[in-house]
Amino acid sequence: MPRSVNSVASRARRKKILKQTKGYFGRRKNVYTVAKNAVEKGMVYSYRDRKNKKRTFRGLWIQRINAGARQYGMSYSQFMGKVKANNIELNRKVLADLAMNNPEAFKAVVDQVK
Repeated sequence: MPRSVNSVASRARRKKILKQTKGYFGRRKNVYTVAKNAVEKGMVYSYRDRKNKKRTFRGLWIQRINAGARQYGMSYSQFMGKVKANNIELNRKVLADLAMNNPEAFKAVVDQVK
């Protein structure tokens, strides 16, 4: 019986990897073995950084709330403690947006918790 090689599937597999390397520099974009390693590494980074993005944004929101609260003589921790104590159901993302884009609404929240 003759040897059977599924070259259609093999070529498709290689094309799929090389398609993902669009925009890469040098041999990473057109040499399969190099491209395969680059794509795998890129996938690892993208998985890891989808988690890191959430941490980064939370830190940014905290900085913005802190800056907004300090304009009214409170620290971030004092402000957030009073927000929780007064049962205000606004999360950090919304508070940061108010502090940055809508200062009068943020001032209303600060006045309510003082």
